Amino acid sequence: MRPEPGQVLHFSEDPTITRFVPHVAATARQPGAYVWAVDHDRAPDYWFPRNCPRAMAWTLPTTSQADADRILGPGGGTRVHAIEYHRLGELFSVQLFAYRLPADRFRPFGTPTPHAMVATEPVQPLGPPEPVGDLLRLHADAGIQLRVLGNLWDFWDAVTTSTLGHSGIRLRNALTGPTPTGSDRPP
Repeated sequence: MRPEPGQVLHFSEDPTITRFVPHVAATARQPGAYVWAVDHDRAPDYWFPRNCPRAMAWTLPTTSQADADRILGPGGGTRVHAIEYHRLGELFSVQLFAYRLPADRFRPFGTPTPHAMVATEPVQPLGPPEPVGDLLRLHADAGIQLRVLGNLWDFWDAVTTSTLGHSGIRLRNALTGPTPTGSDRPP
């Protein structure tokens, strides 16, 4: 499930939204009120239940072969997503929906590389929400490895100290483990 040209997507477990109004997210690290969406490249980051912690990594032009081999594995493709075992049931049972929104109402958000699209005015969906369907199948069809781990933190530590691109979403919901020096793990 990806946006078509001229669109961005908003993923939600709520199929009743008729209008998106800017708001300050509960997890916001910035003060602005926004409507949040994602473009084609970042859509896979949201092929998960909303509160499911996930760690993701992908190759960049500057990624070393050693890091790609170590983290993605031989023949591992160019992207991997990881979740914890106790979240696997949610991945199979969630009813996730995608709202198609007009891309011209949004601007890139995030530095140095944008990770989201935001609007500062209310936005109407282009149509009714679409069921996203089988999240495992989406990953498989996109050639994205999906790893299921006992705990995300060792993987996250390896990824964040590598030359791979990476993103972590809802990591505050991940199981805790030993906290290494300098880590931003939750206590």
